[in-house]
Amino acid sequence: MKRPQITGLYYITHIDNVSSILSRGIFCHERIEGEKIEYTRIYDDGIVANRKDIQTPDGGTLWKFTNLYFQPRNPMLYRVIHEKPISKIAIISVRPEILDRLDIYISTGNAAHSSSEILPSGEGRKTLRKIIKDTMIEYWKEQDGSKRRIMAECLVPDMVPPSLIQTIYVATRSTKANLEAAIPSSNIPIVTEPNMFFHPLWIRHLTEKLYLAEGDMFFSKAQTITISVNTVGVMGKGLASRTRYQFSDVYVHYEDLCRSRKLKMGRPQVYKRESSLDYELADEPGTLPNGNSEKWFLLFPTKRHWRERADIAGIEEGLKWLSDNYKKEGIKSLAIPALGCGLGRLEWHDVGPLMCRYLKTFDITVAVYIPAEKDVSSEYFSKDFLLQ
Repeated sequence: MKRPQITGLYYITHIDNVSSILSRGIFCHERIEGEKIEYTRIYDDGIVANRKDIQTPDGGTLWKFTNLYFQPRNPMLYRVIHEKPISKIAIISVRPEILDRLDIYISTGNAAHSSSEILPSGEGRKTLRKIIKDTMIEYWKEQDGSKRRIMAECLVPDMVPPSLIQTIYVATRSTKANLEAAIPSSNIPIVTEPNMFFHPLWIRHLTEKLYLAEGDMFFSKAQTITISVNTVGVMGKGLASRTRYQFSDVYVHYEDLCRSRKLKMGRPQVYKRESSLDYELADEPGTLPNGNSEKWFLLFPTKRHWRERADIAGIEEGLKWLSDNYKKEGIKSLAIPALGCGLGRLEWHDVGPLMCRYLKTFDITVAVYIPAEKDVSSEYFSKDFLLQ
């Protein structure tokens, strides 16, 4: 059966293990333990031990298989980078021909989850199109099963030979340089891919506390994330639409504010949600060291009605309120989009300097996420332009 187009499968590991993997292959846990192979762990003992108890159709356990993900940017990686420095993590890409082997299994989600099926190679290949569709998503949540499905796995008995390794991905240029120095004779390309690791594509500091970022704001480590909204209770597109899908409690609170007319232009509202964002996004989050960290949402009105153009005067009024009240509200760090740009149809060269005029005075870390909807000339991201 012809399999759908897949460019690779992925193994998450510590960079200290890469040299050994390139020479010997990717081993299953049973072989690592049996041969007493020294390696640097990235998973805690509880997660590893749990897989030892999960049976596979051949009567063995997950302990006997190397697990490769169809999508590396998943809840397990999210957990790993919150437990280990991102500079110490590598993702190894394996050639998709591994899927042609008859001794593999394919799981329809996290193989250790009770709701996932572990299918023999033939049956598993019949489900690949759905599996790929389920894993090619930007974000997930527990309630609809997407958090489990995005971690679908290819289970390879014993080991993956080094001949099938095609690429190594890392998050930063410095990590790439360190890894290249550690494996100078390797001809495997090392690629810097920050977005794969939930890391901004680039960061540019304007002051000690204020910086620009390009990337997915929802994976920011800031305590408070800003969402541009209207005042009529509609979260139809953009960041607001994603908030409605992924964080339904934020949407319910937003609707209540609009219904009671408490949300007005010039008067953002802070929603101090009780559950941690890390808890919802990470695999097995209960033991995360920061699993109970707070994650708040700042609902910032940029227009009255969703059909209207964003109101730059109202945005400035809201920035002034934020400047006067962020300490009183308890905001400790802030991620904020280019207010009114994109769906609000304002231009960054007008909005950027206005935002920076207020945000540069904050004594907390503030990340301004640049417009994603269209290209902006680099001159409009310079200190001279934004801090004039």
